Amino acid sequence: MEKHLVAGHMAENLIGSEIIKLAWEINARINEGQKIFNLTIGDYNSDIFPIPETLTEQIKIAYDEHQTNYPPGEGILPLRSAIKNYLKEEGKLDYSTNEILVAGGSRPLIYAIYKTLLDPKDTVLFPVPSWNNNHYVHLTGCKGIEVETSPENNFLPVLKDFKKYLSKVHLIALCSPLNPTGTCFSKKTLSSICKAVVKENEKRKEKGKKAVYIMYDQIYWGLASKKTPHVDPVSLYPELRDYTIYIHGISKVFAGTGVRVGWAWGPEKIIGKMRSLLGHIGAWAPKAEQKATASFLETKKEVKTYLNWINEEISFRLEGFYEGFKNLKHHGHSVDALKPQGAIYLTVLFDLIGQKTKDNKTLETVADVTKFLLEEARVAMVPFSAFGSKTKKPWYRLSVGTCSKDDVNNILESIGKALLTLQK
Repeated sequence: MEKHLVAGHMAENLIGSEIIKLAWEINARINEGQKIFNLTIGDYNSDIFPIPETLTEQIKIAYDEHQTNYPPGEGILPLRSAIKNYLKEEGKLDYSTNEILVAGGSRPLIYAIYKTLLDPKDTVLFPVPSWNNNHYVHLTGCKGIEVETSPENNFLPVLKDFKKYLSKVHLIALCSPLNPTGTCFSKKTLSSICKAVVKENEKRKEKGKKAVYIMYDQIYWGLASKKTPHVDPVSLYPELRDYTIYIHGISKVFAGTGVRVGWAWGPEKIIGKMRSLLGHIGAWAPKAEQKATASFLETKKEVKTYLNWINEEISFRLEGFYEGFKNLKHHGHSVDALKPQGAIYLTVLFDLIGQKTKDNKTLETVADVTKFLLEEARVAMVPFSAFGSKTKKPWYRLSVGTCSKDDVNNILESIGKALLTLQK
């Protein structure tokens, strides 16, 4: 007798976030008393990285003023005006308040972009490793083309990776600084992709075909290294203004992951459709947090002070880990790292497959390497396979948002001791 499906096809085949699942598994072990350095989740320890003081104060004030009723579906006007000014001053991007949409973090906005632009027969192109695009493909029922990237290109896509697919796609999903790699597009690399999209859309316009859009997730904008200036599509090619939707918010640059205020901006018609979609879902950010964020963004001096502080703190950790892994490599260990360029992540290689543990077991898979690091070094990181990568090399995302300055040396020391137990 056949079993009846409990849910629809999409839900029956839905897979939860691999990163969140791993993080909660590690947290459960920590709660049991195990000493583990948890570098898995893209979040902050709020005791080490608190949100800006002014933002905290303004949230309290807004609740004291009973700002707890429904906000407008597009976001309150003071916040959209503050975002408009922020984009103009920090990014030289000139958008009206009608081209800006506020929601409860970036996730609903990304979902809305997929759902607004893509029909089931349409195709989205995205690089791997990258964050959650495979899941948004499943949620919206569209088709996905995954393009494997390489360490030689800092795990960022280049035009030759995309070129043969351009005529088939309707959305290109890009992110910079990139989660999970902590690397950023160069002006040259992004320009070549943008130029190709402009040419493709010129062809489609002549033939009356649906355009190709770019989703540009720059949620880590503001956390790009000074040595790697942030670049974006419309600044490079103004012709892409009608075809680019951006993602940003306070979750990463202002450590407000749980405050849930994100925003998108782009063509007014697309933003309007996204607003209608999210209105039915009820995915708006809380009104009190919106009012507080609006007030904070207008305090330009404090915004700058906070960004300088958080960048210094993150850079200390990323550079410390980077130099530490280079030192381990110099001493003959099979590890490596890519130079950090932005976000809160370091790309690390533990090239340990084929080596034997102290109990004479061979590390045969990425899962074996992950387990070894957890059991022997007491360090938890997320392998790139959790971000869709098919590479057989054990590349990992190391997240620094939850570690103290002292943790950097302690973690490197623990990894070094673990590596000494291996036999090549």
